[in-house]
Amino acid sequence: MSKFINMSASEILDAAANVLVPTYAPLPIVPAVAAGSTVTDTEGNSYIDLGAGIAVTALGHNPPVLHAALMAQADRLWHVSNIFANEPAIRLAERLVSVSFADRVFFSNSGAEANEAALKLARRHAYNKGLTDKYEIIALDGAFHGRTLFTVSVGGTAAYKEGFGPPLEGIVHITPNSVDELLAAISERTCAVIVEPIQGEGGVRPLDIEFLQAARAACDANDALLIFDEIQTGAGRTGTLYAYEQMGVVPDVLTTAKGLGGGIPIGATLVAGDAAEALGRGSYGTTFGAIHRARRCVGVAR
Repeated sequence: MSKFINMSASEILDAAANVLVPTYAPLPIVPAVAAGSTVTDTEGNSYIDLGAGIAVTALGHNPPVLHAALMAQADRLWHVSNIFANEPAIRLAERLVSVSFADRVFFSNSGAEANEAALKLARRHAYNKGLTDKYEIIALDGAFHGRTLFTVSVGGTAAYKEGFGPPLEGIVHITPNSVDELLAAISERTCAVIVEPIQGEGGVRPLDIEFLQAARAACDANDALLIFDEIQTGAGRTGTLYAYEQMGVVPDVLTTAKGLGGGIPIGATLVAGDAAEALGRGSYGTTFGAIHRARRCVGVAR
């Protein structure tokens, strides 16, 4: 029996403070069980979950379709690494390609890793064409793309960069929805422009359609990739599977995670055209990419 079963929430929080790195400031509620949109804490109090694990539990807690997929896969195959092909990953990739603009998919563990792959792909795409000076990335103030060094450097919040050394070079930040700043910043040295169609850090801030159209045209004119970070807006959160479908602007690369797994960690980088060939054999990878986790989402994606 777990020693925590008879402990109060405050005692559990004290235990956590003794053994966990103090990165987070948890609320004085310790969830214990959940079903659908209802979460019950260790004190027996029930709550309606409006946070969805930060846009993750898109189908609620313990949805039957996801539970069945998890149990079925648990009886078949666990981790085999990325040195083997496997049917679940291929099925999910085929599904994502069939419902989007993409031609190929790279699987990973999280949104940050999906964005990391997208940004590295953009630079590698230019490098593979012999354009070694084409590595600049244009991003937006107020953006959030993850917590890796690369994604924090590209993100537009200074506080997340503090204390981690100098940010990576070649990244230019502009004001959201400023077409003038975009056109002034983009050049033949630009390999990518990355945006969230709806910025979610510190609010809900949709980008103007006119700005997204200008970004698409500017990328085309300068042989740069347009990357849509749809970690927050994907998996049906805005009424379509991905928000770009409502905007009349199609990116070259799209990143997705969070709701894609319904509570199980997964990330994916969707790529169209010859950019999909940029991350060739041996140039990139991830231990847990393209394994049985993909199967867990097949029931959601059907």
